[in-house]
Amino acid sequence: MTPVERFRALLRIPTISRLDTEQIEWQQFDRFVTLLPQLYPGVHTSLTREIVAEHSLLYRWKGASDESPTVLLAHYDVVAASDERWEHPPFGAELTGEGDATELWARGSLDDKGALVSILEAVERCVSEGFVPAHDVYLSFGHDEETTGSGSQAIVALLEQRGIRPALLVDEGGAVVEGIFPGVDAPIAVVGVSEKGITSVELTVLQDGGHASTPPRLSATARLAHAIVRLNASPFRARFSPTNLEMIRTVGAHARQPYRWLFTQQWLTRGILLALFSRLGDETRAMVRTTAVVTRLSGSDAENALAEKATATVNMRVAVGSTVAESVEHIRRAIRDDLVLVTPLNPSEPSPISPTTGAQWDAVRGAILAVYPEVIVTPYVQLGASDSRHFTRICDAVYRFTPFEMSLAERGTLHAVNERIRVATWLRGIDFYAALIRAV
Repeated sequence: MTPVERFRALLRIPTISRLDTEQIEWQQFDRFVTLLPQLYPGVHTSLTREIVAEHSLLYRWKGASDESPTVLLAHYDVVAASDERWEHPPFGAELTGEGDATELWARGSLDDKGALVSILEAVERCVSEGFVPAHDVYLSFGHDEETTGSGSQAIVALLEQRGIRPALLVDEGGAVVEGIFPGVDAPIAVVGVSEKGITSVELTVLQDGGHASTPPRLSATARLAHAIVRLNASPFRARFSPTNLEMIRTVGAHARQPYRWLFTQQWLTRGILLALFSRLGDETRAMVRTTAVVTRLSGSDAENALAEKATATVNMRVAVGSTVAESVEHIRRAIRDDLVLVTPLNPSEPSPISPTTGAQWDAVRGAILAVYPEVIVTPYVQLGASDSRHFTRICDAVYRFTPFEMSLAERGTLHAVNERIRVATWLRGIDFYAALIRAV
């Protein structure tokens, strides 16, 4: 069986995680875990495997030294996918196109089975060649990253209990992208050295119910709608983090004029750059501020009944340099209505910033350039949350990089319809992990 066929076999297993664990088809997770030794016999002969928190996996590849270990992190759960609007079935793992244009369509192909299976392929290759790492290598595969991350949190607690402090951790995150910086033609490998904080905020309006034929002047749903409109009209303040500025300097040094001057003379142009980032697009705008967007709404259970409780869930991503408390207070000020209750849920602060110099950074950068020699490697602040944030308390060098080329259209399929990956770039991802393993 080829690497691609092994990948397809694992993509066909619908390991969908849900907040309501009673709705999870745990037999699919068991299928996935059971299939791995059959597909990767070398990995399961040379590495030890533990099942943590019932479904997450922790492998240890014993190296010449057990000091300064490396952790390669990924997750095998995926978000839900309905067949509607997909051009190919989300769990069909169908191939289209030919040659370098061949694409593999499936939920999880990018997020995050693509990275997980690339890691297994790289380790299987190295084991078959008789390679022994200089230091222990751990593979940590979470089962609920898309919901609570409890599997990875349990793995962190286990490693901490054993006194294991990794020297380097690499998780999903940035990718090889193009077209995000004006005046820069070369592809850019963006490596997350931190990530935004995350919390959901519930907006709630409580009111007496009644028949919809005799509504009050301001119903619970209308009051909630006013609050949402006011929040949407009150964006968070834009500001650069030190990592933002380093990214602009790094990439800007490769830009055409006059962009090179604009990006590298920040002592003169910072205000212009901040305005530029706020206007270039959704991704750059999110880089420089906390974001908050309503993702869920609920009201009455009946068409003809007034809502006694109207709620909105706001998904908030907290910028590095800010805090959850500061961001929640911004929401309260923006809404300006004491009858709208504001409740943060499961707050997680922005992650510490990992170093962009030293042996660990050099190992990641070197592995990227070994596979993509033409790219500009730069640090950045990851916009989405990942399991890696749980590991920052036991590791100082936490990097978030998915070793695939992703176009804007492909990035748009994450958590959306028609998720897919180009086979050629997935195969290069295997080479990245193999190079990294040999470097650490």
